[in-house]
Amino acid sequence: MTEIPTLEQLHALGAAQQPTYDDPAAVAAAVTRLRTMPPLVFAGECDELKAKVAAASRGEAFILQGGDCAETFVDATADNVRNKLRVLLQMAVVLTYAASVPVVKVGRLAGQYAKPRSSDKETRDGVTLPAYRGDAVNGFEFTPESRRPDPQRLLDVYHASASTLNLVRAFTTGGYADLRQVHTWNSEFVRNSPVGQHYEAMAAEIDRALTFMQAIGANPDEFHRVDFYSSHEALLLEYEHAMTRTDSRTELPYNVSAHMVWIGERTRQLDGAHVEYFRHIRNPIGCKLGPTATADEALDLAAKLNPTNEPGRLTFITRFGAGKIREGLPHLVEKVTAEGVDVAWVCDAMHGNTFETSNGYKTRRFEDVLDEVQGFFDVHRALGTTPAGILVENTGDDVTEIIGGGEELDELGLAHRYESVVDPRLNRVQSLEMAFLVAEMLRRT
Repeated sequence: MTEIPTLEQLHALGAAQQPTYDDPAAVAAAVTRLRTMPPLVFAGECDELKAKVAAASRGEAFILQGGDCAETFVDATADNVRNKLRVLLQMAVVLTYAASVPVVKVGRLAGQYAKPRSSDKETRDGVTLPAYRGDAVNGFEFTPESRRPDPQRLLDVYHASASTLNLVRAFTTGGYADLRQVHTWNSEFVRNSPVGQHYEAMAAEIDRALTFMQAIGANPDEFHRVDFYSSHEALLLEYEHAMTRTDSRTELPYNVSAHMVWIGERTRQLDGAHVEYFRHIRNPIGCKLGPTATADEALDLAAKLNPTNEPGRLTFITRFGAGKIREGLPHLVEKVTAEGVDVAWVCDAMHGNTFETSNGYKTRRFEDVLDEVQGFFDVHRALGTTPAGILVENTGDDVTEIIGGGEELDELGLAHRYESVVDPRLNRVQSLEMAFLVAEMLRRT
């Protein structure tokens, strides 16, 4: 299991959701160059995250995974990275207080540049071009030049990810993540936002706890810095394979493009290239499971991806939709648990709740997202199992992409500031509202 299959061997398995490049020599040159680039993360950091995921699977921690549905190169700026990080830190403080356990902070950033698509082509006004597959592959602009898959973009992903991770490390260790400052941001949200005022009582409780800690002179290092991990869907085999390295400590292979990588719903074929690749790397890994997944499929995936049943190694990220989770999830959790499979269950409440509005916008209802999270907690509470975390697609900006919530954004309001190039995201206010509401759920578990 320590020797990674070659790219040729993986592609021979019929790799799903891969771009079609028209210049094999340029692809080979990009991959060769990537193989020489320094790691973006280190194996020891991946092992730390694996231990924290294991703790979450036992109820001793809670995972908050959030960020963009699809990053873009133009948005890999200091301001955007800071805003994303800020809202995740704000959410984490609220969830930490409610759950009374550490919150493991995992960003969907520094690598989330490729997206699977339902069709290889897109047609507009009689013109057919390759579908936009994320900035890692091609451009969003609907022109032949932009939509041509360009292997040089694989190198652009590396450089954008490196700069993003450098910023994250600077922010999380340089005072920006100080607990009291983050709580001050939340206090401002509660005080100044009509939505936030609903959560005044919990904010006041957190404030009293911090005041008490200050009064007794408690000032641990954890108040001033946080551990923050990166993750993305490892979709493009050329990039992920080129970013796989052998750890000098253990002689085991790790994907050093992110601390955690996951397999998507469209690429989790048991005999497919992605599962074959993932079973060799030693990172903590995830696997999406939608409403079509059966308990037997989940067990087969666990047996292949985590044959030694290592704690923290495998996370099942469920994405059923609000209307299906209460019926579909129990069968999976019951059978997997009964077989003694060690897995962390995380709820992706976003992808199963997407629809298109009458005015042509791809969106989600805040209330549906919240209801799926509630259903996730309800199922685990009924079965006596552990809800290990949530995954949200969000941004720190005041975009208008998801309807509902305390702001009561409607379909017409989506046009005001709809900026996502793929899937709609919770904005800053909706993200914080979600954190306070999930905190209430955590207190009841």
